[in-house]
Amino acid sequence: MSENIIEVRNLKKSFGSNPVLKGVDFSIKKGDVTCVIGASGSGKSTFLRCVNMLETPTGGEILFHGENVLSQAAPISQYRAKVGMVFQNFNLFYNMTAIANCMTGLRRVLKKDKETARQTAVFYLDKVGMSPFINARPRQLSGGQQQRVAIARALAMEPEVLLFDEPTSALDPQMVGEVLSVIRNLASEGMTMIIVTHEMAFARDVSNYVVYMQDGVIFEQGPPEQIFANPEKPETREFLARFINN
Repeated sequence: MSENIIEVRNLKKSFGSNPVLKGVDFSIKKGDVTCVIGASGSGKSTFLRCVNMLETPTGGEILFHGENVLSQAAPISQYRAKVGMVFQNFNLFYNMTAIANCMTGLRRVLKKDKETARQTAVFYLDKVGMSPFINARPRQLSGGQQQRVAIARALAMEPEVLLFDEPTSALDPQMVGEVLSVIRNLASEGMTMIIVTHEMAFARDVSNYVVYMQDGVIFEQGPPEQIFANPEKPETREFLARFINN
C-alpha cells in the first residue's frame, strides 16, 4: 500500500472567534482524485487553503511525506511548488503574457534558466490547449482560457499534488466544459488532485474518492458510487438531492 503524500490530522482554523474548521482528518495517496463537496460556508475552500498554507491553521498537523509542514524550517514556497493550487478567480498576473505567467514560478522559485523555463511553459500551455495564445495577456482571453493558463502555470512547477478551488465557479456555463475536460485528462494521466467543486456530475465521474463537508468537519466520505448512490447520512442525501433537483 502506497504512503500518503499528504496527511491532515485534526486540522482546525478559526478567524477570530469564528471556528471554520473544527477538526479535519484527511489523507491522499499518489494518483488519488478526491473531490470535496458541500454547501457554501462548510469550510471547503478554507480547508484547501490550509493544505496549501495560504492560510495558517489554528491547530493540527499537515504532513507531507510524513514531515509536519507547520514545523518545517524549509521555505513554504518550496512546499507550494510541490502542492500546486488553481484558484476560482485565476489569480494570473494581468501585466504578463500567458507564457510569462507560466515562467515566473519556474524562474523565481525553482531557479530555472530562462530557456528551460520557456520550454517547460510552452509544453504545459500546449498540454492545456493554449499554445496559440502564449503571447496573449489575460484581458485578451476568455475566462475558460485564463483558467487553462492558470492550470498550465501550476503544472509547469511539476507538483506532486494539484489543488483546485472551485475551478469553474467564475466561468460562464459555455466555458465550464473546456476546463473540466483539462482536469479529466489530468485525472486519466494519474495526476494526484484534490478538487473543491460544485459540479456534482463531474465529481461523481472523475474522482475515486468524495468528501462531503458540513459545518467545518468531514461529515461523510467514501468512493463516489457510495456517496452519490447510497449516502449513509441524511444530511448528505439532502445536500445531493438539492443539487440534483436543480
